[in-house]
Amino acid sequence: MQENHLIDIARWSERPGPRGIPSICSAHPLVIEAAMLRAHREKAPVLIEATCNQVNQDGGYTGMTPEDFTRFVGAIADRIEFPREKILLGGDHLGPNPWKHLPADEAMAKAEAMITAYAKAGFTKLHLDTSMGCAGEPTALPDATTAARAARLAAVAEDAVGGRGGVLPVYIIGTEVPIPGGALEELDTLEVTAPEAAIETVRVHRAAFEEAGAAGAFSRVVGAVVQPGVEFGNENVIAYDRARAEKLSATLGQLHGMVFEAHSTDYQTPDALRELVADGFAILKVGPGLTFALREALYGLDQIAAFLFPAARERTLAEVTEAVMREEPANWAKYYHGSAEEQRLQRHFSYSDRIRYYWRHPRAAAAVDELMSLLDGVAIPETLISQFLAGSYARVRNGEVAPQAKPLALAAVDAVLQDYFAACFLNPL
Repeated sequence: MQENHLIDIARWSERPGPRGIPSICSAHPLVIEAAMLRAHREKAPVLIEATCNQVNQDGGYTGMTPEDFTRFVGAIADRIEFPREKILLGGDHLGPNPWKHLPADEAMAKAEAMITAYAKAGFTKLHLDTSMGCAGEPTALPDATTAARAARLAAVAEDAVGGRGGVLPVYIIGTEVPIPGGALEELDTLEVTAPEAAIETVRVHRAAFEEAGAAGAFSRVVGAVVQPGVEFGNENVIAYDRARAEKLSATLGQLHGMVFEAHSTDYQTPDALRELVADGFAILKVGPGLTFALREALYGLDQIAAFLFPAARERTLAEVTEAVMREEPANWAKYYHGSAEEQRLQRHFSYSDRIRYYWRHPRAAAAVDELMSLLDGVAIPETLISQFLAGSYARVRNGEVAPQAKPLALAAVDAVLQDYFAACFLNPL
């Protein structure tokens, strides 16, 4: 049986090579393609994760089941000749969250069906998140209840892969993060996870797994989600302060075989990312930061197309996305507040990047296709790239990026990915 690539992640720092791994949390095909291209350059595997709301047995907001997502990612890999054996698929926040409006028994039955589908579809990194209360329960559950439900899901996943002969999954426990989809309000400060809380999370989960007959699964728990003090709101980023996380980082000495998983590392500086990995936060989750960069590129191309071909389209891409989001506000309304003008600004330019939920909308997708078709085969003048896509200008000038629409879109995402891969292949600080 092939061994899971992440099984010994806690020991990576003891040998040459990577010290951590970026976790690409996106279902956008251009983001996934860019991640594979960057991983190929680095001679590294690529970890791509789907969330419980995004992909589940009912389709999620992408319309994809776990099996669909596996085929979707595999097709991208085949098209660009990225080796499938270097793809690691992860499931994030796997638990009852999509069905928490139901009574706990019903929601957990749905969660069991979901994790079965993930395990059978070849996802080999499973984050167990059962922390949310269901109908009639408090919002936050006691640790013992959370751990018991997580162990129940782990046992189900083990049954799903038992006898299959494939790679056994590794597990992530804990949930010191906002709900899937992002924080609901602007954030000014964050409490770093208390060291004793991290240790207690591991202790209660170990006991719950043993009680559920899933001790074998617990031997493959390679990480715990904690809050190292990083997050972003609509307009601000809370930067990593390693001094505040020093005591939390030190607890890894007591959690043998484990690393910490850091969610919401989007928009952190390259130095902060390197410090996070050096301090044991070896799994760096990034999602909105990648689609934010992609949106910047698409909007830059939108302005270039409007200048080069002023009469070619009835409406620009930005005009189409504004119309779609105003007509269908469900994915942003409870996150964006303030005046009408403030909400308009946030719809397009928020760090939370709720616009990412709309790229699959038929009208938005058609507008992107129209834009890319209009610019297909066009050698975009360097001066327009300097004006509207300044982040890629130097790479175009030195011949690293072709002055064409798709390479420029991929380059914008890659500029973010570079920082994550560099952080994970760090030299001692």
